[in-house]
Amino acid sequence: MADFGLEGRTVVVTGASRGIGLAIAAAFSAQGARVVGTRTGPQSGPGRGPGSGPCAEFIVADFTDPAQIEACAKAIRQLAPDILVNNAGINKVAPFTEIAPADFALVQQVNVLAPFRLCQAAIPGMRARGWGRIINLSSIWGKISRAGRASYSASKFALDGMTASIAAEHARDGILANCVAPGFIDTELTRRVLGETGIRELTAAVPAGRLGSAEEIAKLVLWLCSAQNTFISGQNIAADGGFTRV
Repeated sequence: MADFGLEGRTVVVTGASRGIGLAIAAAFSAQGARVVGTRTGPQSGPGRGPGSGPCAEFIVADFTDPAQIEACAKAIRQLAPDILVNNAGINKVAPFTEIAPADFALVQQVNVLAPFRLCQAAIPGMRARGWGRIINLSSIWGKISRAGRASYSASKFALDGMTASIAAEHARDGILANCVAPGFIDTELTRRVLGETGIRELTAAVPAGRLGSAEEIAKLVLWLCSAQNTFISGQNIAADGGFTRV
């Protein structure tokens, strides 16, 4: 088995109570890392509380509230994690001319401002140790776009630019920062929104002919944060079955 060098590392994963975030938390926990997740409330269930999933503890933070972003940033500064995975995000689909300014601003707050503040909080500890890894979960809509995705694409393109800047500034400090851009992933939310007919139509457009799995995204994130990655930084890596290349 490859030595990922993650035993004893402290990892923060935002949005770790379900979907891709939960899969990422589980992947790190399986490698012996201490995983601290964020969630929006005191829910119970698999992956949503100490002892019931891969997270040793949770920070409760709803990023639609600026005060909670700042409280989470303060907690992360004190925690000084080795690895930060910004996974939490929201999407609001609407025709461009009908997007409410408040909705546009909220998407940027959750998808860009929150990761920005958490990265600012985590980097000093990483720099002091001379080692750190940051993964910002982007999207295929942060590499290409389509109708109705202006708010979301704007946020994910911004996240990519921010990540590239972190990489340029902090690689000399031993900090590698990358974006991972998932394509169409088989989650409970995807199936609920699209239904079986929608999924069949969607997978017909994916060269791999299927949805991806949350575990596949988690494996990529894990590798990028591991001792196996020593030189990849500033990238926006799509895991999309070839969708953005055709």
